[in-house]
Amino acid sequence: MSVATAAAAPATRPMSREEKKVIFASSLGTVFEWYDFYLYGSLAAIIGAQFFSAYPPATRDIFALLAFAAGFLVRPFGAIVFGRVGDIVGRKYTFLVTILIMGLSTFIVGILPNAASIGIAAPIILIALRLAQGLALGGEYGGAATYVAEHAPHGRRGFYTSWIQTTATLGLFLSLIVILFTRTITGEDAFKEWGWRVPFLVSIALLGVSIWIRLQLSESPTFQKMKDEGTTSKAPLKEAFGEWSNLKFVLLALFGLVAGQGVVWYTGQFYALFFLQSILKVDGYTSNLLIAWSLVFGTMFFVFFGWLSDKIGRKPIILAGCLIAAASYFPLFNLITTYANPALEKAIQNVRVTVVADPAGCGSLFNPVGTRIYTQPCDLARDFLAKSSVKYTTEPGPAGSPVQLKVNDQVVPYSADFSKQAAAALNTAGYPKAGATAGVVKMNHPFDIFTPQVAAVIALLFVLVLFVTMVYGPIAAALVELFPARIRYTSMSLPYHIGNGWFGGLLPATSFAMVAATGDIYFGLWYPIVIALMTFVIGLLFVPETKDRNIDHWH
Repeated sequence: MSVATAAAAPATRPMSREEKKVIFASSLGTVFEWYDFYLYGSLAAIIGAQFFSAYPPATRDIFALLAFAAGFLVRPFGAIVFGRVGDIVGRKYTFLVTILIMGLSTFIVGILPNAASIGIAAPIILIALRLAQGLALGGEYGGAATYVAEHAPHGRRGFYTSWIQTTATLGLFLSLIVILFTRTITGEDAFKEWGWRVPFLVSIALLGVSIWIRLQLSESPTFQKMKDEGTTSKAPLKEAFGEWSNLKFVLLALFGLVAGQGVVWYTGQFYALFFLQSILKVDGYTSNLLIAWSLVFGTMFFVFFGWLSDKIGRKPIILAGCLIAAASYFPLFNLITTYANPALEKAIQNVRVTVVADPAGCGSLFNPVGTRIYTQPCDLARDFLAKSSVKYTTEPGPAGSPVQLKVNDQVVPYSADFSKQAAAALNTAGYPKAGATAGVVKMNHPFDIFTPQVAAVIALLFVLVLFVTMVYGPIAAALVELFPARIRYTSMSLPYHIGNGWFGGLLPATSFAMVAATGDIYFGLWYPIVIALMTFVIGLLFVPETKDRNIDHWH
């Protein structure tokens, strides 16, 4: 494996009109693909009620979230399947297939009869469609990033591939806007009954536009040259993962670049949304708008940091983003609590809550997939407190002693109506009542962003998005440059989708499980902090800088 550097590269030149078309077409198609993928996550609760209605509400929500997670879990397998095809057949046709699979799967969800109509077939088909979406997404990103990078002039790869990096955020933003618009037009009751299908059905128009644009593109010049010379790989999987000379860079890409990038990205967008809704009890309408505005203000920084990486390198920006994020998550999320729900923050600081129980009767509350059912009083009491966003500690009691809850100096023994008595004691001590909205950040319409409380929360969320842009803006160029052209699509896709689909995609559920298990609403932040610091250390010591490589000559 030989590496050509800038010395062998052609001089930097402006991008031609055809190359700009490549950037636009690849980015626009990927926006639509992320839009399709995010719709399900945003509407998971409603979809659960439609397709898992045979089960109790708590169980149906679990199944809906598991179906969403399935799309993340299969992404690396899509990377393997479509990465191999892309390195053998070509970049253009492979990511044309991936967008077709994604678009059709999404449209079918929109017309799929629910469980009340076709019974058990409904959830089975739904999960199959989610798996198809995950496989397609696993093949899409590597193809788009490789295709754009192989068209970009030397010295501008970071800038031009960074436009693709905006697509995941823009896709999320587009899905939120379509959902909010549809909800407003139909009303909440009609939206839950049938209106939720509209955003899925709209995707067929987006699919048509994407296919039309991509059919006009030609194959990447780097792949076409290899094909003409007969130097394309005949066994990209074997070369990429069966030979240590390349496998070591796959592992370095995963642990020294993408794992940290993935957790910073999902913390800044998805866990922040989850934290607002599930822990700080901000209503869904406001939470989505707050995130949407932070994305509006932050998205162009993907392009800025991509451009900057052409000047100073990919590695310094990505690793700095990981380090700064890890160092600032605790103070930032503390401030988000301060402004989003000041009454809750005051209660957390001033109210001492302790569960006193025989340790033999207390199990672990770590339950990231949400399938465990608690029966022991100690576990039920702590589960209630975790879901109520109460900060608590657990104190060992005498063997065989009954469970007690101490709220400051008040003692609440465990009983059949424990939840009611505990809630009353917590409210008296200062915790806000369940469903209370007084003092909680609230947006009355999409442009209600000028009140001090709303502006402060958006500013803090913007900082989180800024970290996302630092780690994500240069990542496509870094991965493309790390691997030789003949196995580039395969090699870069797998670490990217493991890092983002597994390390990142499973972050919200894992972090909340850590919160529930410890009684500390901030404890879940240790997950992204540890992973980001791991990436910083491994990347700093072992990952090479790649911005000056001539990827066209590196076969």
